[in-house]
Formats: sequence, C-alpha cells, structure tokens
Amino acid sequence: MKTRTLAGVLLLSGLLMHGGTAAAQPADGGATLFRVFLKDGGTLVSYGEVARVGDRVVFSMPVGVGNPPTLHLTTLAATRVDWDRTERYAMSARAGRYIETQAENDYIELSNQVAQTLNDVGQISEPAKRLEAVERARRMLLGWPIEHFNYREADIHQLVTMLDAAIADLRTSALPGSPASRGEFAFNLVAFSTPPPVLEPLLPAPTLRESIEQVLLAARSSDSSFDRVQLYKSALVELDRSKAANDASVPTEWADATRASISAAVATEVRIDRSYRSLTQRLMRIADLRAREGDVHAIERLIVRVHTNDNILGNARPDVVASLVSNIEAKLDAARRLQLARDRWALRAPVLVEYRTAMQGSLEQFANLKAALEDIKSLAGTPPATLSFIERAMKAVGSAAGAVQPPSELVDAHALFISAVNLALNAAVIRREATMSENLARAWDASSAAAGALMLGAKARTDIQKALRRPQLQ
Repeated sequence: MKTRTLAGVLLLSGLLMHGGTAAAQPADGGATLFRVFLKDGGTLVSYGEVARVGDRVVFSMPVGVGNPPTLHLTTLAATRVDWDRTERYAMSARAGRYIETQAENDYIELSNQVAQTLNDVGQISEPAKRLEAVERARRMLLGWPIEHFNYREADIHQLVTMLDAAIADLRTSALPGSPASRGEFAFNLVAFSTPPPVLEPLLPAPTLRESIEQVLLAARSSDSSFDRVQLYKSALVELDRSKAANDASVPTEWADATRASISAAVATEVRIDRSYRSLTQRLMRIADLRAREGDVHAIERLIVRVHTNDNILGNARPDVVASLVSNIEAKLDAARRLQLARDRWALRAPVLVEYRTAMQGSLEQFANLKAALEDIKSLAGTPPATLSFIERAMKAVGSAAGAVQPPSELVDAHALFISAVNLALNAAVIRREATMSENLARAWDASSAAAGALMLGAKARTDIQKALRRPQLQ
C-alpha cells in the first residue's frame, strides 16, 4: 500500500511539473472596458475601473474608437446607476481580463508549487509527515479557484480528487495504534464545491456610432452643465473626424441629424447658463445692499425669489441655485448679526453719548497738539513756550480723562488714549532735557515718545469714533 501511494503521488507530481513547463502568456497592456448600467436601461462605457465617491460616480469615458481613445472624465449621480448590474459586469470584466492575461501564469505557478510539495513527499520517510505534506498540497489547490475567478476549476477538481485518494491510502499506513491502522477511518476532508459566480454577459466594444450615442447619453444624464457641454463638444469632434475620414460606419443622414441636435443642445446650455449667471449677479447685488441695510425680511424674500426664478427657468441648474441660496443665506446671517449689533448700540447709546460729551474736550486738546508733536518727532525744533504748553495741556488732559469712567466697549480705547497722553507729556519733558544738555540721543528719545503718542492717539480716536457710530457691515 505504501509503495502504491508513493508511486501515485510521484506520478501526480510529474504531471504537474510537466504542465508547469508550458509557455506563460504575456500580459496585455491595454485597459479593460467596464460598463456603467443606468436605472433607465442605458449603458455607458468606462475605460478602466469605476470609482464611487460619496454620492457621485466617477469614470473615464472613451470618446470615439481611437487607440488609445480620447478620454473624458465623467461624473454622474450615484442614484442614477444600477449598481447590481454594474458590479456584476465589473466582476465579469475582471475575470475576462484576468483569464486573457495572467490566469495561465498563475496556474503554472500553482502547479509548480504543488508539484514541488508532492515531489518532496518522495524524500520523506515518516508516514505522518508525508500525510501532512500531501494535505498541505490539497489545501493549496482547494482555495485557489475562489481567489482566481474559478479558472481551470475542473482541472483542479480532478487533481484534488487524485490527492483525496492518495490521502486515504496514506491514512491507512499511519502509525500503529492510530484509528486508521485499526480500520477506523476519520474521513473529514472538506468537500470541493465552489459556488458559481453570478456574472453579467460581456458586451463588445462600441462602434464609433455607439460611442457617440453613449457620449450623448452621458451628457443627458449629467447634472453638471459644464460636463454636458464638454461631452457635446467631444461628440461634435468625433462626428467631424468621421466625416473627414468618410467613415462608412457612421451614416451621413444620422450624423447630420445628430450634429444639428448637438448644436441646438449646446446653444440651449449656453442660453440657460447666461440666464442663471444674470440671475445670480442681480440677486447677489440686491442681497449685499439689503445686508448693509440690515434688512432681514428683504433678504428672506430674496431667497423665495431665487426659487421662483429657478422654477421659471425650468430648475435647470440645481448646483448654481444651491450655491446662490447658500451665498444669500450668508448675507442673511450677516444682516442678522448687524441688526443685533445695532440693537445693542441703541440700548447703549445714552452711555456712549455721555462718554463722548465727557471726552470731547480732552480729545480736541490732544488733536490740537499734533503739529507740536510732529516737530518733536522730526527734531525740527520746539520753542520753550510750546514745550511748557504741551506739559500743562497733557497734565490737564490726563487728569480729566483719568476721571472719566469709560463704558465696557471703550475700556481699551480709553486706555490707549491715556497712554498717548502720557507719551506726549514725556516727549515734551525729554525734549526739554535734550535741549538743555544739547544731547542728540535724548532728542531722539523724545522723538520716539512723540511718535508713539501720535500713533496711539490716532488709534484711540479711531476706536472711540467707531464705537460711537451706528454699526455698519464691513
């Protein structure tokens, strides 16, 4: 029994090794043509795999029959696609492509691996290890068809059956005391059964006319006006090319009628685009104006106008309308924020007016010193009387401004003004010291102080005036 089993295994090994010497098939570098099946019954060719991105399907559509063909990146709503048929066809296309290009190579590689494993059996003396090696070869064969589109399944089934017989013989020659040696067979081999895949019949490559018709179908199915126009133009290019080449596969009457239909469709798309562009520009100008006025109700009515006009235009540009509504809603939000700020300003107006009244004299006094501070800044010379005037004025302004309690929204601006006053006073004091000692370095220190006073004073004045004005949309 042992000799018969070993001879059978070695014979099978020899057969596999012989099969493994067959010439490998070269891989084809061309792309696989997939199909996108639409729910309305139409089909579109995809040059390569189809990608599903969120609620969109993206694929490269070949335009014409060139080699390689002209490709147009096409997007459709995923809801338009019959995904069951599309995915079945993709499986069929992958299987067909695999069988044409790589399957025989992989089968030869499998045969060589199994043959090598079985050949090693002849070098193994221990029955248990010999059995383990044969079972390993069987497992290798058993799982291969599922992962390789069931290629050569019948051949592999036959090989597995031969291995099953060898395994049964090897089990009977197991170690003494095992169930097999006592005639008790634990035949728990997994049945070889691969469920047949559900495939979609492969379709032939489209003719030039069919390719043009599919481009037009893709254009009608697209919800992007830009894509539609580009597809229409691609179809026109192919029609012109076929006419120039006197291609008999494209009937002249059909080509002329199709060209006229495409030209009319492109003109319609251009007209609709112009209408929606005009609508967008007109309503956005109004929305911007109403937002600056803080007119919330007017902007709300404007959104209703968008949908009314969209209905009149046939709801032909949902993407444009969605963008327009989104932009108007942003203006609506800005108007609401502006109105809220104006309401708060109105509530705070008495406090703000009180602050303005209290600070008006101080602000004017500081503004009157601008020319004198500019002279200190530029080292243009400052008479003693002017220095004294600056010192007295800034002490008085500092005292008056320090006694004012600013409202919460003007605390920072008020602090800036106090800092500007202190810097102006320091500029005058340091300029006096520089003049007495004829110290140019100290004169530059005074210049820096004057520059800081002018800058902080201007910023404080601007911030105070802004807070005192009724809020405006920026």
